Amino acid sequence: MNTPPPLRLGVAGTPEFAVPALQRLALARSVCAVFTQPDRPSGRGQSLHLSPVKRRALELGLAVYQPVSFKALEAASLLRSLQLDLLVVAAYGLILPAAVLEIPRLGCINIHASLLPRWRGAAPIQRALLAGDSRTGITIMRMQAGLDTGPMLSSRPTDITALDNAASLHDRLATLGADLMLETLPGIESGSAHETPQPDEGVTYAQKINKAEARIDWSLDAGQIWRQVRAFNPWPVAETRWDGQQLRVWEAQLPASTKQPAEAPGSVLAASAQGIDVACGRGVLRILRLQLAGRKPLCAGDFLKGQRLGGARFASS
Repeated sequence: MNTPPPLRLGVAGTPEFAVPALQRLALARSVCAVFTQPDRPSGRGQSLHLSPVKRRALELGLAVYQPVSFKALEAASLLRSLQLDLLVVAAYGLILPAAVLEIPRLGCINIHASLLPRWRGAAPIQRALLAGDSRTGITIMRMQAGLDTGPMLSSRPTDITALDNAASLHDRLATLGADLMLETLPGIESGSAHETPQPDEGVTYAQKINKAEARIDWSLDAGQIWRQVRAFNPWPVAETRWDGQQLRVWEAQLPASTKQPAEAPGSVLAASAQGIDVACGRGVLRILRLQLAGRKPLCAGDFLKGQRLGGARFASS
Protein backbone atom coordinates (compact mmCIF):
# COMPACT_ATOMS: atom_id res chain seq x y z
CA MET A 1 0.00 0.00 0.00
CA ASN A 2 1.43 3.35 -1.04
CA THR A 3 1.77 6.01 1.65
CA PRO A 4 0.29 9.33 0.51
CA PRO A 5 2.78 12.19 0.33
CA PRO A 6 2.74 14.63 3.25
CA LEU A 7 0.52 17.67 2.98
CA ARG A 8 2.17 20.70 1.48
CA LEU A 9 1.18 23.35 3.99
CA GLY A 10 1.41 27.10 3.86
CA VAL A 11 0.94 29.39 6.86
CA ALA A 12 -0.17 33.02 6.59
CA GLY A 13 0.08 35.25 9.65
CA THR A 14 1.74 38.37 10.96
CA PRO A 15 1.54 39.07 14.73
CA GLU A 16 2.44 37.02 17.80
CA PHE A 17 -0.99 35.37 17.75
CA ALA A 18 0.04 33.30 14.70
CA VAL A 19 3.43 32.18 16.04
CA PRO A 20 2.29 29.16 18.13
CA ALA A 21 0.35 27.76 15.16
CA LEU A 22 3.32 28.27 12.83
CA GLN A 23 5.67 26.58 15.25
CA ARG A 24 3.40 23.61 15.95
CA LEU A 25 2.66 23.04 12.25
CA ALA A 26 6.32 23.36 11.30
CA LEU A 27 7.37 20.78 13.91
CA ALA A 28 4.54 18.33 13.23
CA ARG A 29 4.04 18.72 9.49
CA SER A 30 5.72 20.01 6.35
CA VAL A 31 5.39 23.80 6.04
CA CYS A 32 6.54 24.76 2.56
CA ALA A 33 5.84 28.49 2.67
CA VAL A 34 5.11 31.25 5.15
CA PHE A 35 3.27 34.42 4.15
CA THR A 36 3.45 37.52 6.29
CA GLN A 37 2.98 41.24 5.79
CA PRO A 38 5.87 43.31 4.40
CA ASP A 39 8.48 44.67 6.81
CA ARG A 40 7.42 48.05 8.23
CA PRO A 41 9.57 50.98 9.41
CA SER A 42 9.18 51.59 13.14
CA GLY A 43 10.82 53.35 16.07
CA ARG A 44 12.69 56.63 16.14
CA GLY A 45 15.17 55.46 13.55
CA GLN A 46 12.41 54.08 11.32
CA SER A 47 14.37 50.87 10.83
CA LEU A 48 12.53 48.01 9.17
CA HIS A 49 10.59 45.86 11.61
CA LEU A 50 10.18 42.13 10.95
CA SER A 51 6.85 40.65 11.95
CA PRO A 52 6.89 38.06 14.75
CA VAL A 53 5.86 35.42 12.21
CA LYS A 54 8.75 36.28 9.89
CA ARG A 55 11.26 36.18 12.74
CA ARG A 56 10.11 32.74 13.84
CA ALA A 57 9.88 31.41 10.28
CA LEU A 58 13.48 32.44 9.59
CA GLU A 59 14.59 30.79 12.83
CA LEU A 60 12.89 27.61 11.62
CA GLY A 61 14.55 27.86 8.23
CA LEU A 62 11.28 28.28 6.34
CA ALA A 63 10.72 30.13 3.07
CA VAL A 64 9.06 33.51 3.68
CA TYR A 65 6.99 35.50 1.19
CA GLN A 66 5.71 39.04 1.76
CA PRO A 67 3.33 40.21 -0.97
CA VAL A 68 1.91 43.69 -0.53
CA SER A 69 -1.50 42.46 -1.64
CA PHE A 70 -3.08 39.26 -2.94
CA LYS A 71 -5.19 41.31 -5.33
CA ALA A 72 -2.15 41.53 -7.60
CA LEU A 73 -1.79 38.82 -10.24
CA GLU A 74 1.84 38.25 -9.23
CA ALA A 75 0.87 37.21 -5.69
CA ALA A 76 -1.78 34.79 -6.91
CA SER A 77 0.68 33.34 -9.42
CA LEU A 78 3.23 32.86 -6.65
CA LEU A 79 0.72 31.00 -4.49
CA ARG A 80 -0.29 28.83 -7.45
CA SER A 81 3.34 27.96 -8.21
CA LEU A 82 3.85 26.60 -4.68
CA GLN A 83 1.21 23.90 -5.29
CA LEU A 84 0.04 23.95 -1.68
CA ASP A 85 -2.50 21.47 -0.41
CA LEU A 86 -3.71 23.81 2.35
CA LEU A 87 -3.13 27.35 3.55
CA VAL A 88 -3.60 27.95 7.30
CA VAL A 89 -4.35 31.60 8.10
CA ALA A 90 -4.08 33.26 11.52
CA ALA A 91 -4.32 37.04 11.94
CA TYR A 92 -2.66 37.64 8.58
CA GLY A 93 -4.06 41.12 8.05
CA LEU A 94 -4.36 40.96 4.24
CA ILE A 95 -7.55 40.22 2.32
CA LEU A 96 -7.52 36.98 0.34
CA PRO A 97 -9.84 37.34 -2.68
CA ALA A 98 -12.26 34.51 -3.45
CA ALA A 99 -10.17 33.35 -6.41
CA VAL A 100 -7.08 33.09 -4.18
CA LEU A 101 -8.96 31.07 -1.55
CA GLU A 102 -9.53 28.36 -4.17
CA ILE A 103 -5.87 27.97 -5.18
CA PRO A 104 -4.70 25.47 -2.48
CA ARG A 105 -6.08 22.02 -3.20
CA LEU A 106 -7.93 21.81 0.14
CA GLY A 107 -8.62 25.53 0.39
CA CYS A 108 -7.77 28.03 3.12
CA ILE A 109 -8.51 27.49 6.81
CA ASN A 110 -8.61 30.27 9.40
CA ILE A 111 -7.83 30.19 13.13
CA HIS A 112 -10.23 32.79 14.55
CA ALA A 113 -10.10 34.08 18.15
CA SER A 114 -13.79 33.91 19.04
CA LEU A 115 -16.70 31.50 19.13
CA LEU A 116 -18.29 32.36 15.81
CA PRO A 117 -20.59 33.90 14.78
CA ARG A 118 -19.91 36.20 17.76
CA TRP A 119 -17.15 38.71 17.11
CA ARG A 120 -16.40 38.34 13.45
CA GLY A 121 -13.71 40.79 12.41
CA ALA A 122 -10.42 42.36 13.41
CA ALA A 123 -10.45 42.67 17.21
CA PRO A 124 -12.42 39.79 18.76
CA ILE A 125 -10.32 39.57 21.93
CA GLN A 126 -10.69 43.22 22.88
CA ARG A 127 -14.37 43.34 21.94
CA ALA A 128 -15.17 40.31 24.07
CA LEU A 129 -13.54 41.97 27.08
CA LEU A 130 -15.24 45.32 26.45
CA ALA A 131 -18.62 43.64 26.22
CA GLY A 132 -18.12 41.78 29.50
CA ASP A 133 -18.39 38.33 27.89
CA SER A 134 -17.93 35.47 30.33
CA ARG A 135 -16.32 33.22 27.74
CA THR A 136 -14.74 33.21 24.32
CA GLY A 137 -12.71 30.67 22.40
CA ILE A 138 -11.25 29.53 19.11
CA THR A 139 -13.05 28.61 15.91
CA ILE A 140 -11.38 26.77 13.05
CA MET A 141 -13.29 27.77 9.92
CA ARG A 142 -13.10 27.46 6.16
CA MET A 143 -12.46 30.84 4.59
CA GLN A 144 -14.96 32.36 2.19
CA ALA A 145 -15.18 35.77 0.52
CA GLY A 146 -17.27 37.21 3.39
CA LEU A 147 -15.81 38.52 6.66
CA ASP A 148 -15.39 35.40 8.85
CA THR A 149 -18.59 33.92 7.44
CA GLY A 150 -17.32 30.48 6.40
CA PRO A 151 -18.43 27.11 7.78
CA MET A 152 -16.94 25.96 11.08
CA LEU A 153 -14.84 22.81 11.38
CA SER A 154 -14.18 22.89 15.12
CA SER A 155 -14.32 25.19 18.12
CA ARG A 156 -13.14 25.24 21.72
CA PRO A 157 -14.26 27.61 24.48
CA THR A 158 -12.33 29.21 27.33
CA ASP A 159 -13.65 31.22 30.26
CA ILE A 160 -12.83 34.91 30.61
CA THR A 161 -11.89 35.51 34.24
CA ALA A 162 -11.74 38.74 36.23
CA LEU A 163 -7.94 38.51 36.05
CA ASP A 164 -7.84 38.37 32.25
CA ASN A 165 -6.78 41.27 30.08
CA ALA A 166 -6.16 41.39 26.34
CA ALA A 167 -2.58 40.16 26.79
CA SER A 168 -3.38 37.10 28.89
CA LEU A 169 -6.40 36.19 26.78
CA HIS A 170 -4.39 36.63 23.58
CA ASP A 171 -1.68 34.24 24.77
CA ARG A 172 -4.16 31.61 25.93
CA LEU A 173 -6.14 31.76 22.69
CA ALA A 174 -3.01 31.64 20.54
CA THR A 175 -1.96 28.39 22.21
CA LEU A 176 -5.51 27.03 22.09
CA GLY A 177 -5.73 27.86 18.39
CA ALA A 178 -2.49 26.04 17.62
CA ASP A 179 -3.64 22.96 19.53
CA LEU A 180 -7.06 22.90 17.90
CA MET A 181 -5.62 23.39 14.42
CA LEU A 182 -3.35 20.37 14.90
CA GLU A 183 -6.31 18.30 16.11
CA THR A 184 -8.54 19.39 13.21
CA LEU A 185 -5.95 18.94 10.46
CA PRO A 186 -6.23 15.12 10.06
CA GLY A 187 -9.95 15.41 9.35
CA ILE A 188 -9.32 18.09 6.73
CA GLU A 189 -6.62 15.94 5.18
CA SER A 190 -8.83 12.82 5.02
CA GLY A 191 -11.99 14.67 4.03
CA SER A 192 -13.82 13.50 7.15
CA ALA A 193 -14.01 16.89 8.86
CA HIS A 194 -17.60 18.04 9.31
CA GLU A 195 -18.28 21.61 8.22
CA THR A 196 -21.11 23.36 10.05
CA PRO A 197 -22.62 26.56 8.63
CA GLN A 198 -22.60 29.46 11.05
CA PRO A 199 -26.01 30.27 12.56
CA ASP A 200 -27.75 33.46 11.48
CA GLU A 201 -28.48 34.42 15.07
CA GLY A 202 -25.85 35.86 17.39
CA VAL A 203 -23.72 37.58 14.77
CA THR A 204 -21.62 40.48 16.11
CA TYR A 205 -18.72 42.38 14.55
CA ALA A 206 -15.41 43.17 16.23
CA GLN A 207 -14.41 46.47 14.69
CA LYS A 208 -10.72 47.41 14.64
CA ILE A 209 -9.59 49.20 17.81
CA ASN A 210 -9.24 52.96 17.59
CA LYS A 211 -6.80 54.66 19.97
CA ALA A 212 -9.49 57.20 20.87
CA GLU A 213 -11.45 54.38 22.53
CA ALA A 214 -8.76 54.17 25.21
CA ARG A 215 -9.69 57.58 26.65
CA ILE A 216 -11.45 57.11 29.98
CA ASP A 217 -14.77 58.86 30.53
CA TRP A 218 -15.14 58.90 34.33
CA SER A 219 -18.88 59.59 34.05
CA LEU A 220 -19.33 55.99 32.91
CA ASP A 221 -20.03 52.99 35.13
CA ALA A 222 -16.96 51.70 37.00
CA GLY A 223 -17.45 48.23 35.57
CA GLN A 224 -17.39 49.60 32.04
CA ILE A 225 -14.15 51.49 32.70
CA TRP A 226 -12.64 48.40 34.34
CA ARG A 227 -13.39 46.38 31.20
CA GLN A 228 -11.83 49.17 29.14
CA VAL A 229 -8.61 48.97 31.18
CA ARG A 230 -8.42 45.22 30.67
CA ALA A 231 -9.31 45.28 26.97
CA PHE A 232 -6.66 47.89 26.12
CA ASN A 233 -3.75 46.26 27.95
CA PRO A 234 -1.19 46.05 26.30
CA TRP A 235 -2.44 48.37 23.52
CA PRO A 236 -3.41 51.17 23.27
CA VAL A 237 -3.70 51.34 27.12
CA ALA A 238 -6.55 53.17 28.84
CA GLU A 239 -5.65 56.76 29.67
CA THR A 240 -6.84 59.81 31.54
CA ARG A 241 -5.48 63.34 32.19
CA TRP A 242 -4.03 64.61 35.44
CA ASP A 243 -2.48 68.01 35.99
CA GLY A 244 -2.28 68.47 32.21
CA GLN A 245 -0.39 65.22 31.70
CA GLN A 246 -1.27 61.91 30.13
CA LEU A 247 -1.79 59.22 32.77
CA ARG A 248 -2.08 55.65 31.52
CA VAL A 249 -4.00 53.09 33.54
CA TRP A 250 -2.54 49.60 33.10
CA GLU A 251 -4.35 47.66 35.77
CA ALA A 252 -7.41 48.21 37.95
CA GLN A 253 -10.06 46.39 39.94
CA LEU A 254 -13.50 46.95 41.37
CA PRO A 255 -13.32 47.36 45.16
CA ALA A 256 -15.76 45.38 47.29
CA SER A 257 -17.66 48.49 48.44
CA THR A 258 -20.59 49.41 46.22
CA LYS A 259 -21.49 52.70 47.96
CA GLN A 260 -21.87 55.53 45.48
CA PRO A 261 -19.47 58.41 46.29
CA ALA A 262 -20.76 61.96 46.55
CA GLU A 263 -17.68 63.37 44.80
CA ALA A 264 -17.67 64.20 41.09
CA PRO A 265 -16.56 61.53 38.60
CA GLY A 266 -12.78 61.44 38.28
CA SER A 267 -12.20 62.54 41.88
CA VAL A 268 -9.53 60.62 43.81
CA LEU A 269 -11.27 59.27 46.93
CA ALA A 270 -8.31 57.47 48.50
CA ALA A 271 -4.69 56.80 47.60
CA SER A 272 -2.55 54.15 49.26
CA ALA A 273 -0.32 51.21 48.47
CA GLN A 274 -3.49 49.15 48.01
CA GLY A 275 -4.59 51.33 45.10
CA ILE A 276 -6.00 54.67 44.02
CA ASP A 277 -9.79 54.81 44.34
CA VAL A 278 -11.50 57.03 41.77
CA ALA A 279 -15.16 58.08 41.69
CA CYS A 280 -17.03 57.06 38.55
CA GLY A 281 -20.46 57.96 37.25
CA ARG A 282 -21.59 54.85 39.03
CA GLY A 283 -19.33 53.09 41.51
CA VAL A 284 -15.60 53.28 42.21
CA LEU A 285 -12.59 52.09 40.25
CA ARG A 286 -9.38 51.16 42.07
CA ILE A 287 -6.25 51.79 40.00
CA LEU A 288 -3.46 49.30 40.73
CA ARG A 289 -0.81 50.17 38.13
CA LEU A 290 -0.36 53.42 36.23
CA GLN A 291 2.14 55.40 34.19
CA LEU A 292 2.91 59.05 33.60
CA ALA A 293 3.97 60.02 30.08
CA GLY A 294 7.69 59.35 29.59
CA ARG A 295 7.92 57.25 32.79
CA LYS A 296 7.78 53.56 33.60
CA PRO A 297 4.54 51.86 34.66
CA LEU A 298 4.41 51.63 38.47
CA CYS A 299 2.23 49.96 41.04
CA ALA A 300 0.11 52.42 43.02
CA GLY A 301 2.37 52.31 46.09
CA ASP A 302 5.52 53.16 44.14
CA PHE A 303 3.73 55.83 42.12
CA LEU A 304 2.58 57.58 45.29
CA LYS A 305 6.14 57.78 46.62
CA GLY A 306 6.82 60.44 44.01
CA GLN A 307 3.37 61.94 43.39
CA ARG A 308 0.69 63.48 45.60
CA LEU A 309 -2.89 62.78 44.65
CA GLY A 310 -4.72 64.17 47.65
CA GLY A 311 -7.75 66.11 46.37
CA ALA A 312 -6.85 65.36 42.75
CA ARG A 313 -9.40 64.94 40.01
CA PHE A 314 -8.69 63.08 36.80
CA ALA A 315 -10.10 64.54 33.60
CA SER A 316 -11.58 62.60 30.73
CA SER A 317 -9.01 62.61 27.93
